[in-house]
Amino acid sequence: MNHSALDIELVFVVLSGKLSAAINRKIYRSFRKMNIDITPEQWTVLYYLWSKDGVSQQELCNATFKDKPSMTRLIDNLEKQGLVQRSASRKDRRTNIITLTEKGRKLEIEAQPVVLETKEAALKDLSDEEIETAQYLLNKVFNNVKNSLGEKI
Repeated sequence: MNHSALDIELVFVVLSGKLSAAINRKIYRSFRKMNIDITPEQWTVLYYLWSKDGVSQQELCNATFKDKPSMTRLIDNLEKQGLVQRSASRKDRRTNIITLTEKGRKLEIEAQPVVLETKEAALKDLSDEEIETAQYLLNKVFNNVKNSLGEKI
């Protein structure tokens, strides 16, 4: 296929922002409607911690593809809300370990249905095959870009 024949502007606008912004907006509005006081960005951190609690700040950066200053700000805000706590690693005091609080663990029960509803709305009328193809292609594009940055994730 001739890549130059594609509408490059449309491809990158969709891949880099429109879809992500639309999903984040829907999640944000749904969280607000349910009185859940977190952002979609904070949810990505919590989501990782719900599956693997007690990880380093760097691991969270890698898992969410966020830079260190952004992750520090996210963790600061989550800590102020009483959802996570930060402590120095026993192995290396320069490393912060992030763990959920009881309040942070309980939030999963409220937040997951909101995100599931958003996912179902986004994937409405798509076959399993179409979803698998889209997932495969988006992962491939993401890995190409990530590899071009020279970052290991």
